[in-house]
Amino acid sequence: MLSRLGALLQEAVGAREPSIDLLQAFVEHWKGITHYYIESTDESTPAKKTDIPWRLKQMLDILVYEEQQQAAAGEAGPCLEYLLQHKILETLCTLGKAEYPPGMRQQVFQFFSKVLAQVQHPLLHYLSVHRPVQKLLRLGGTASGSVTEKEEVQFTTVLCSKIQQDPELLAYILEGKKIVGRKKACGEPTALPKDTTSHGDKDCSHDGAPARPQLDGESCGAQALNSHMPAETEELDGGTTESNLITSLLGLCQSKKSRVALKAQENLLLLVSMASPAAATYLVQSSACCPAIVRHLCQLYRSMPVFLDPADIATLEGISWRLPSAPSDEASFPGKEALAAFLGWFDYCDHLITEAHTVVADALAKAVAENFFVETLQPQLLHVSEQSILTSTALLTAMLRQLRSPALLREAVAFLLGTDRQPEAPGDNPHTLYAHLIGHCDHLSDEISITTLRLFEELLQKPHEGIIHSLVLRNLEGRPYVAWGSPEPESYEDTLDLEEDPYFTDSFLDSGFQTPAKPRLAPATSYDGKTAVTEIVNSFLCLVPEEAKTSAFLEETGYDTYVHDAYGLFQECSSRVASWGWPLTPTPLDPHEPERPFFEGHFLRVLFDRMSRILDQVTSVLSRLALFPHPHIHEYLLDPYISLAPGCRSLFSVLVRVIGDLMQRIQRVPQFPGKLLLVRKQLTGQAPGEQLDHQTLLQGVVVLEEFCKELAAIAFVKFPPHDPRQNVSPAPEGQV
Repeated sequence: MLSRLGALLQEAVGAREPSIDLLQAFVEHWKGITHYYIESTDESTPAKKTDIPWRLKQMLDILVYEEQQQAAAGEAGPCLEYLLQHKILETLCTLGKAEYPPGMRQQVFQFFSKVLAQVQHPLLHYLSVHRPVQKLLRLGGTASGSVTEKEEVQFTTVLCSKIQQDPELLAYILEGKKIVGRKKACGEPTALPKDTTSHGDKDCSHDGAPARPQLDGESCGAQALNSHMPAETEELDGGTTESNLITSLLGLCQSKKSRVALKAQENLLLLVSMASPAAATYLVQSSACCPAIVRHLCQLYRSMPVFLDPADIATLEGISWRLPSAPSDEASFPGKEALAAFLGWFDYCDHLITEAHTVVADALAKAVAENFFVETLQPQLLHVSEQSILTSTALLTAMLRQLRSPALLREAVAFLLGTDRQPEAPGDNPHTLYAHLIGHCDHLSDEISITTLRLFEELLQKPHEGIIHSLVLRNLEGRPYVAWGSPEPESYEDTLDLEEDPYFTDSFLDSGFQTPAKPRLAPATSYDGKTAVTEIVNSFLCLVPEEAKTSAFLEETGYDTYVHDAYGLFQECSSRVASWGWPLTPTPLDPHEPERPFFEGHFLRVLFDRMSRILDQVTSVLSRLALFPHPHIHEYLLDPYISLAPGCRSLFSVLVRVIGDLMQRIQRVPQFPGKLLLVRKQLTGQAPGEQLDHQTLLQGVVVLEEFCKELAAIAFVKFPPHDPRQNVSPAPEGQV
């Protein structure tokens, strides 16, 4: 196309200089556009039905062809100089704002995009290009659902592409009028920094051509143009109302057209990821970037229904910012699209923080924490309404599941758990939200308890050392749960003397409860052989008496069915904590250290207390905790032989008491074995779910049997506990 244009031009002018003819053709096409405003009287004719689009295309082709014919690379040709000197882009920008003829704004966006994309000469450094670009950015995105959204996003894509080629441009594009204004005040040239020529700021002649070819009727044309142009205001020139590339992209990100929104989000992500320190600082300190992003997040949150079923929220856990639409194959429910939009934007915020410059990432993470977590979400979590608590807790769990960025995770952990790292005490006043969440784990409503426990289970899977430290480890430091001055226990009998346990009474022992079968002697201080892990595994497997076990009746194997899953989860957990510098062995007890009363902490206390009701979700959270390869966690949760300090309890001792209580209660259940087997079949889907007397109790017995097998499997895959990073192959099927 360009070669044909050049050939036609040369044939028309014979031996004359091609550059002169190109300039004349370029001027003629511009005159044709200005004459339209002189001659036209029909203001309703769309721009695309006039000759304006054709003339703009010819001007573009001439600019590109002229550049290809330039002998010296990097020099501006006469047509480009004319474009710059006579502020054609500024005039077009103003005509676009006037939207005359109708559809002119689309033509202007397209022309700008093509000129910036196809002309290789650096244009954005010129004031006569920079200013109209800024005006056009302010012109776009003025209203949601604008008919020019497609053209606007194409225009911003070209700008982002140019910035990607020259990242230093970002600061200039963002600051807009501020840079230009400073240069005018200092008397500097009106070409922006990095401009290597001054073609755009002086009159130039080319082989006798006039510096400024006079358009026939140009003064009349100017008057006609001015009659259709809106008055220039200070705001259009970049006054107090900030509007730049970032705000334009943010507006387009909220488009109802998914392709437009996705492209705008990709462009914004590109900008913040390659921002220089100066541009990143400007984004944080002098732009509305972070507040605007978080403000939209809060708006999407408020647009959702007040109550959403936690089960419905869980169905959309796969939402991402690239695919924010709710899956069509999922069941519909009220608020589904609003929920999908919110989770998609939260995922985008998380992705932005992951990819952005550190300065931007930290600022955006803090903005999310302050304006969304604290101001918007926390009141719902602390609300007295059960519906508000359920919905906000389930949403927070879904957000944690999506969260990947370290900066936002750090803020989320501080928001949920506080920043205190000292050991807890029974009577202290913990972080307000943390205290409420702990209380919700033992709420009168089992649904709230289960939903909150799911939140903590999700939190425990996040790669942040402060989570497990705040919840558990800070209270285990120094091993105050171990009896001081007592000899190391020599056998299982030494650690499980129920007659001396203050939690057990004579009436309890007379009720018919039989203590679990006692395994062989095993040393508590060294786990260096297969015997040790066998004893630990058997300790958990023997907790549930034979008369309360039902898995054998359904030909279900033992704990080894859990080994494969436990092995994978343990390896995943070990790799997640590998960089945290945890010790390989428990801290030696210091006889000179003053003894302090042991308190397991508010989190473990509520879990141990809930164990008496055998909630499935409690066992799930405790299993997650037991997987952590810290020697103190392993010792406290998985060592049946530990010599506990007076008044202390461990997971194993709690299980002994829970099983004892269950065995007392099942004495009052008629036809217990048959009903227990039926309940197991119901839980595994092998029998219809008919309601039975004592069903909760019977379900608790089945859950407890499976939980003990799960703990046995975890103990097995963590062998040897003094070296959590050593790979262990699971035992053959059916063997310990």
